[in-house]
Amino acid sequence: MKIRKAELEDLNIIIDIFKNAISEMNDNNISQWDEIYPTSEILKEDILKKEMYVGIKGDTIVSVLVVNNEFDEQYKNGDWKYADESFVVVHRLCVNPIYQNQKIGQATMSMLEEILKKEGIESIRLDAFSLNPYALKMYKALGYQKVGETNWRKGLFYLLEKKL
Repeated sequence: MKIRKAELEDLNIIIDIFKNAISEMNDNNISQWDEIYPTSEILKEDILKKEMYVGIKGDTIVSVLVVNNEFDEQYKNGDWKYADESFVVVHRLCVNPIYQNQKIGQATMSMLEEILKKEGIESIRLDAFSLNPYALKMYKALGYQKVGETNWRKGLFYLLEKKL
């Protein structure tokens, strides 16, 4: 498996991955995403801003995530341990349901962490939906620590952080 920056010609595949993942999450009573978020416009903007990465297995896009320095005002609720270090924020990690339960999300995050380390980034911040046990288990296995909580439209989210 490898990761690369997403390209505009990947957009339709990425939109389908999100649609399928949302359907799968709904089937598992994880109402994290919907028709309001994330939209195809948001995903297209992620690509245009060169902030989206895709995980590739063989010739197939199997995962998607976004990395940037943007974060919601609610991140102030975090007791960030590495506040004085350079950090990025990960958003919208999504694995194609066909490839779930194969550690694709974990592999994607690990490869991203290696890229970021080489770029001199010292820590990663993100939020995870409290009712998504699969994401929470993966982030724990990767060494992310809970540093706070916040509530958004869909409910309680945990603020997580990891030193690289």
